[in-house]
Amino acid sequence: MGEKKSFYTFQFWLLCASSVLFMASFNMIIPELPSYLDAMGGEDYKGLIIGLFAGTALISRPFSGKLADTIGRIPVMIIGPLVCVALGLLYPAFTTIWGFLFLRILHGFSTGFKPTGTTAYLADIVSSKNRGEAMGILGVAGSIGMAAGPAIGSYIAMEFSLNTMFYASSFTALLSVLVLFGMKETLPSTTKFKPKMLLIHPKDILESLVWQPSLIMLLTVYSFGTVLTVTPDLSDHLEIGNRGLFFTVTLLASVVVRLFSGKASDKFGRIKVLMVGVCMLLAAMIVLGFASTPFIMYIGAILFGVSAGINSPTIFAWTVDLADEKTRGKGMSTMFIALELGIILGSVFGAELYDNDPEQFKYAFWFAATLAALGFFYLLRLLSYNRSKN
Repeated sequence: MGEKKSFYTFQFWLLCASSVLFMASFNMIIPELPSYLDAMGGEDYKGLIIGLFAGTALISRPFSGKLADTIGRIPVMIIGPLVCVALGLLYPAFTTIWGFLFLRILHGFSTGFKPTGTTAYLADIVSSKNRGEAMGILGVAGSIGMAAGPAIGSYIAMEFSLNTMFYASSFTALLSVLVLFGMKETLPSTTKFKPKMLLIHPKDILESLVWQPSLIMLLTVYSFGTVLTVTPDLSDHLEIGNRGLFFTVTLLASVVVRLFSGKASDKFGRIKVLMVGVCMLLAAMIVLGFASTPFIMYIGAILFGVSAGINSPTIFAWTVDLADEKTRGKGMSTMFIALELGIILGSVFGAELYDNDPEQFKYAFWFAATLAALGFFYLLRLLSYNRSKN
């Protein structure tokens, strides 16, 4: 599509509003799930809370990418929240360990579809010169949902009940669907859905043009999987009542940085800005490994939020820069596959390294720091290579 004069349109703000609500809906329940699973006797399965969710999201990415490039961006965006609506109503009815884990598998389909359609839609309506800035603002919207959701969910669980929290999650997802009905499709030529579209060929899975930002996403988002899985128990260990407060602190840091980092990547380049963000992530994981007081944990949360505020919009913009406009959905789904794989590995191995032993928190976080360091050195090498070419 041609250059746009401004991306601050009504459609853009509706997209942001839907993202806030969607992200809040499924993140609302995350801080309470480890203790919820403990109460069932499933403390050994904590790594699967995030791992199964992300695994299904990963599997569904090629489907969402292909459908976003055929039936349209908006239908793909609608599928995800509808899954959240249904699952929020089902959690109270599935009260066994295996029933719970089964729902986590199904719940992953939500994030396998909504973000793929959202980022493809945004890429359609924003010019290349404002791409990082737009991704940053959309990221602010997502961060508000991701961080406010856990705090709100924990509050509802404490003041009312876990079942009320699940129902609130379902209602919030429904609101995110209703917002989408005010939006216009941006795919120039859409095709009516046919079952054969669900046949995925190897060429539909990965877009080779975007492998570099996808690699950095994998190495950095591992930390997020570990944080999602381990910090609720770290909060309990440090006697912090609301397990969602870590994410609230992260939100505040992330929102402030996202307002500037995306625009900075438009001006100074994706790689240079990412190097700063990855350094902040490395520092965050090191600090969290030393967290023996709430104060130190919150310092780690601030650093983690700053790193997320820099890395996320920059990686998204870099991916769109490299993707083919005709297969933009596949390009974004490839990056999201890396994201989900990183979360899976971070949640599963983070839980294994922690192993329900407070003395081993540090090993979970410091291994994540090691992967962040690898990401930094790869970016440094890539920057040096690009300079030598010029």
